[in-house]
Amino acid sequence: MKVVVLTGPESSGKSWLAQRLSEKFGGLRVDEYVREYCALHGTDTTLADVEVIAREQLRREDAARGVAPALLLLDTHLLSNLLWSRLLFGTAPAWLEPALLARRYDLHLLLDPRGVAWQDDGQRCQPELDARLAFFDCCRDWLGDHDQPVLEIAGDWGARQDAALAAVSRLLHEA
Repeated sequence: MKVVVLTGPESSGKSWLAQRLSEKFGGLRVDEYVREYCALHGTDTTLADVEVIAREQLRREDAARGVAPALLLLDTHLLSNLLWSRLLFGTAPAWLEPALLARRYDLHLLLDPRGVAWQDDGQRCQPELDARLAFFDCCRDWLGDHDQPVLEIAGDWGARQDAALAAVSRLLHEA
């Protein structure tokens, strides 16, 4: 099983690319649970909500891992919960980082917010590019500090799609 994670700031194309990758390569896709949660409970979240959201995201990831598809596409993982929690509340549940590090990921596609316009969907909260770049840098730093396999994806929508498709194709065809 190859596990690919789409990560990075909001409105950088994670969900869109996860869908494109799924259409091209099949496999099993796990969507970002926080979007469902906020649709039901609103976007005014608390630290207690982070716990609920992260546990459900992880439950869904682990359930998909149990199926053992040839390709598992994660439209985010616990890194987003960890970094958003730290950003919004100055702390994160203590179990998040160890749980994240306990799992193997074959590739993180880290999406740069530059090159595509921010899209307000009623749930997003960082229209300023500087804020999204800061989140991108936090993602890059964490992935680098923890020796995680990562490829940065940038450019317009077409360039993002081409780079992501090529990277996943390479990953799937490794010996």
